[in-house]
Amino acid sequence: MELVMESLPWLLGSLAIVVALALLRRPLSGLLRLLARTGVGLACLSLFAPVGAFLGAGLGVNLLNALVLGVLGAPGFGLLLMLRWVLR
Repeated sequence: MELVMESLPWLLGSLAIVVALALLRRPLSGLLRLLARTGVGLACLSLFAPVGAFLGAGLGVNLLNALVLGVLGAPGFGLLLMLRWVLR
């Protein structure tokens, strides 16, 4: 009986975590997808940095630019370039 009483908080905590993950499955998958797309955007910015510096249209390789690319994709890249041009 003592073993059951000692393991009861662990069982209830594990059950709460499983229920929370089941309820948050869709938001977590969307967040993971955004994280993956932001990583791809960061990689694209890293690849564009030397070429952009050579052409005079360099963009900073940072998390905000990568997030814009992750959310908006190719139109976001054009938006960042136009924003850089306007603010120059």
